[in-house]
Amino acid sequence: MIEIPSDLHPDLVPLAFLLGNWEGAGVHDFPGAEKCNFGQEVTFGHDGRDFLEYSSHTWELDAEGRKVRPLESEKGFWRIDKERKVEVVMVRQDGVVEVWYGELADQKPQIDLATDAVARTAASGPYSGGKRLYGYVKSDLMWVGEKATPEIELRPYMSAHLKKVVDPSEWAKDLKDLPDDGIAFFK
Repeated sequence: MIEIPSDLHPDLVPLAFLLGNWEGAGVHDFPGAEKCNFGQEVTFGHDGRDFLEYSSHTWELDAEGRKVRPLESEKGFWRIDKERKVEVVMVRQDGVVEVWYGELADQKPQIDLATDAVARTAASGPYSGGKRLYGYVKSDLMWVGEKATPEIELRPYMSAHLKKVVDPSEWAKDLKDLPDDGIAFFK
């Protein structure tokens, strides 16, 4: 179920499905890097203004699902206009800054994005642009990213399946009528 916070800026209602903390796993596969499974934590938040704040951290997972090393970290800001056009400004830990433009699909919670501008520091690796697809499917957030470098044509390189992380304090507020000992609930 998609909840719309009462203090969410009205322009952001179409993006409400992104809000919250998400965790999951995916696959990373790009020429020049070893293919691996990764874990991911993503947060989409808001403070009442006309943008969503975005943060993502990924890390390589070993065969048992334990964290091995960090992969990518991103931070950014997402906006949407009245015509359902989405714009994202994002910065990554490796010295890449991107401007993404795209669109929220009609009648479904799905966003297609493509880079419009890329700026890189001298320390960053080769990168010339990308595409991303985000979708809200059966209460989960799924995404796939494509990447291009001057030497490699645009191709998929990361995808993940994320589940919403529920804060137990949200559940606790619904337990007002539970007896103090908790046992009576089961009788």
